[in-house]
Amino acid sequence: MTSDLTISSEQLRRSAIEVLQLNDLGTMTSAGPNLYPHMWSWDAAFVAIGLARVNVPRAITELRTLLNAQWSTGMIPHIVFSDNDEGYFPGYDRWGTALAAARPAGVKSSGICQPPVHAIALRHIVDRGRENGGADQAAAEEFLRDSFDGWLAWHRWLATVRDPGGVGLIEIHHGWESGFDNSPRWDGPYTAIRPGDVEPFTRRDILHVADVSERPDDAEYTKYLWLVQQMASVRFEDAAVQEIVDFRVRDVFFSAIMAASSDVLAGLAEEIGRSSEAAELRQLTQRFRDGVASTVDPETGLARDYDVLAKTWISTDTVSGFAPLIAGGQPEVLDRQRDILQGPDWMGYPQLLFALPPSTSPSSPAFRARTYWRGPVWPFLNLLLGWACSRDGQAGLHETLRSESLRQLSDLKFGEYYEPFTGEPLGSLAQAWTAAAALEWLGSSTAPGAPDQGAE
Repeated sequence: MTSDLTISSEQLRRSAIEVLQLNDLGTMTSAGPNLYPHMWSWDAAFVAIGLARVNVPRAITELRTLLNAQWSTGMIPHIVFSDNDEGYFPGYDRWGTALAAARPAGVKSSGICQPPVHAIALRHIVDRGRENGGADQAAAEEFLRDSFDGWLAWHRWLATVRDPGGVGLIEIHHGWESGFDNSPRWDGPYTAIRPGDVEPFTRRDILHVADVSERPDDAEYTKYLWLVQQMASVRFEDAAVQEIVDFRVRDVFFSAIMAASSDVLAGLAEEIGRSSEAAELRQLTQRFRDGVASTVDPETGLARDYDVLAKTWISTDTVSGFAPLIAGGQPEVLDRQRDILQGPDWMGYPQLLFALPPSTSPSSPAFRARTYWRGPVWPFLNLLLGWACSRDGQAGLHETLRSESLRQLSDLKFGEYYEPFTGEPLGSLAQAWTAAAALEWLGSSTAPGAPDQGAE
């Protein structure tokens, strides 16, 4: 299977906008039309990036809706439930957050979080507003001022509650918090979990995919639900969760996003005259950059996670190993990482249809070409890598990621993830953040002399 590489940029743009309209619930965007009928935290950030290319006020609404679900502690939950709670499991009732004191009244949400990409999305909204000028600029700058304290509270919560020792690495309490749900990264920690009595459940995710092997199996899902039950048993109170939960891992990729977003939020703080907060955020940037750098395996050059309960490093050949590229930092570390990323085990793997990094290296024994985070290519993640390349002046790598991503997405299916050798779209189709990634790639600048994808 190959993609139609002859479509125009305008065709791709129109199709991506149609996907976002399909998933638009008014004040939030569902992650996918069938499998994911709610708002997911880091999906919403990428959706806002794409929306900002076509409708700045609607992008603002997306982030405002998410921020309205922020808990009194500062945590931003990973799911904000829409009124349609029929097509997804586990739904709001199964989460047990109704008894969580920190949850805002009137908002149905989960009780865990996801990576803090939101400041990066906020930066995009402000930049697009200023490019457009007029009402868009005024709305974007007003939103920046009005929402800043919410984003600051979110970063402070992560820096204190999830990194209490100040080591510069965020601790997660569920694989879902990483966003890399069933990645080989978590095989070790999950193997050690022995679930107690888990309430009976009927999954709905496997009803929306053609091949159930793409999804985690029931044994994995039982462990996922056990962790939710553990946290619900203590009403998701931060200190209590850390004492009882069976999954405690310092997530290097989450930490890298924390570093990158803190840096961006510091810049935004300076623009609105919040100099002391900017200085605080710069300190967080350096703390988490140093934390990420401290995990790099000197032999492989890849960053590692740390299992707190087992007291051991987790070394896997997954895309999370390139966390330093997201965090930024030491040039020699980043140069080596770029060489590895473009080398024969990753983007240069000879059988890839597109030169884009799979979620797990095809050279790894853990690689599964069609299984969720164990091999497929995720378009939003390539957009994040491209953003970091642009930030760091890596125009060549940025353009490779851009042009290859646009070729991949020219099938107009906007898959949740893609089979790396055939290019087949997998998981949920018409996925909102995939469409958003296409819009941002189309709107981002090309390298000098680089051809625009099918430009008319």
